[in-house]
Amino acid sequence: MTKRFFILFILIAAFYDCMAQNLQKGEYFLYCHMNGGVAWTSYAVSEDGVHFKDILEGDSVFSDHEVARIEGRTRDAYICRKHDGTGYLMVCTDMDASEASRKRLGKVETWDNYGIDLLTSKDLINWESITLDYRKGPAIFCNPEDESVYKDWSTINRVWAPQVVWDPNYKWKDGKKGGYMMYYSMWNRAEEAYDRMYYSYVDETFTQVTQPRLLFDWGYATIDADINWVQADKRWHMMIKKEGGKPGLFTSTSKRLTGKWGEPVEDDYVDFEGNKKCEGVSAFQLPGDDTWRIAYIEYSSRPKNYRICKADRKMRNFSDPQNIQGVKSPQHGSFMRITEEEYRKLLAWDRAYKKPF
Repeated sequence: MTKRFFILFILIAAFYDCMAQNLQKGEYFLYCHMNGGVAWTSYAVSEDGVHFKDILEGDSVFSDHEVARIEGRTRDAYICRKHDGTGYLMVCTDMDASEASRKRLGKVETWDNYGIDLLTSKDLINWESITLDYRKGPAIFCNPEDESVYKDWSTINRVWAPQVVWDPNYKWKDGKKGGYMMYYSMWNRAEEAYDRMYYSYVDETFTQVTQPRLLFDWGYATIDADINWVQADKRWHMMIKKEGGKPGLFTSTSKRLTGKWGEPVEDDYVDFEGNKKCEGVSAFQLPGDDTWRIAYIEYSSRPKNYRICKADRKMRNFSDPQNIQGVKSPQHGSFMRITEEEYRKLLAWDRAYKKPF
């Protein structure tokens, strides 16, 4: 009886965990990304997931100075639908990697930063946001009384590349269920040796955030995680840039969203770039196709290359890389399926756009 109960528990847990994923809708695509020329957030749309058209000529889709209240620039945009289909969510790195910003903020390194931006929209065009400045420590979180991962938050020097996935099973202290697991890398130079992956939970209003918890630590720096449920093998797959051992874009898997995440499989990685440097992975599927497309930036070449390659239904066996087409300045971003109505709305916005002088 005990054994049967245990098996039933595992099956139920696996079923509910696979429900923890972002809502997919539509047969068109929105590529929401950091503009590779100047760090702001841009849109491009597509009918096939390969050939795209810039919206607003690649200009920023909102005022970065109003959204990014720490540094005035947004990077690494990740966009998805709200779990109930009533709107859209975006998370960005709040960061301006310029020498002027470094001097203004007194950063030790140009690539240091201090926080992230959480945005909500009802129409993909008008966005509201909050900014989390992690230097302020527990006060910015909804559970400040809980134990913190750092002794001194004022020395934090990186909060990078947040992404979110809806988890209907997360339970808040008041008993309410459901939240967005937000995962991102942090580095507090005074207290840890390298960038590590952490996660927080965000409520349905996208304003209440829990204190970070460590997602895993493999003994070397890891950034730019992208997590997706892969139905073909009923596991979570995380593609990530790892900088220890053999550097590159590798895959880790887990039966549960918050882990345990095993170390990346050494033979399951994007190997066709050789020694070129790659990051910013974003995986997506074409409508009616259970295989995967894996997008990433290869940034060591001049000019840089933003690739989209193929993977099989188990998100393995990467092949056939090609550059994205029609995007003037692609960089780290994400892909969201959109409906024809949403596609037409963005094209109409683009037609009405007049580039500011």
